[in-house]
Amino acid sequence: MHLSLASLAKPILYGYFRSSCSWRVRIAFALKGIEYDQIAVNLIQDGGQQHTQQFESINPMKQVPAVKIDGITLCQSLAVIQYIDETRPGPRLLPAEPKTRAQVRMISDLIASGIQPVQNLAVLQKKGSEKEQWAQHFINQGFQALEPILKETAGKYCVGDEISMADTCLVPQVYNAERFNVDMEQFPTIKRLNQTLLEMEAFKVSHPSRQPDTPPELRA
Repeated sequence: MHLSLASLAKPILYGYFRSSCSWRVRIAFALKGIEYDQIAVNLIQDGGQQHTQQFESINPMKQVPAVKIDGITLCQSLAVIQYIDETRPGPRLLPAEPKTRAQVRMISDLIASGIQPVQNLAVLQKKGSEKEQWAQHFINQGFQALEPILKETAGKYCVGDEISMADTCLVPQVYNAERFNVDMEQFPTIKRLNQTLLEMEAFKVSHPSRQPDTPPELRA
């Protein structure tokens, strides 16, 4: 089989240690056993490095993550995860069975589209001193919807007993919830799944406390 030079090169992840969207991709790479290089895009420093012309040429939305892989650039975390699932060996992150696959996508989209965007950095910077109250409100609202869904779909993981893209979305969102002091006792299924997943090596090595751009005071 002929392999292009692009397909032989390591993927490059442009991300930020505490970006939940970047973390999703790091988890997926770890689960698949994919080696990759990281280029840090500091969302705070110098007014946000995502706003530079250099990064805008990589992702016109000026958001992380962006991934260069196989000669293309992908700029949405779920698109990246689905692409590597379709092109790389390793555990399936999207189940083969259509109904189960739809459940994985539903949970992933609920988090990635319904919860995370309204409490990401760009939004919170507009809320000023009200940012924690704002984040708590929308995370609570989202988790109140997610908890009963997971009660129906979960086994050991978000959907049954196989790891999936839904799990890569859940853990970073719980991390954000804890940062903003959301009471996780309200959501026992979410809390249980998060605790189980955090014991897995893929979730440990990809954690925000263990990234090349993690500030020394936040390293674990």
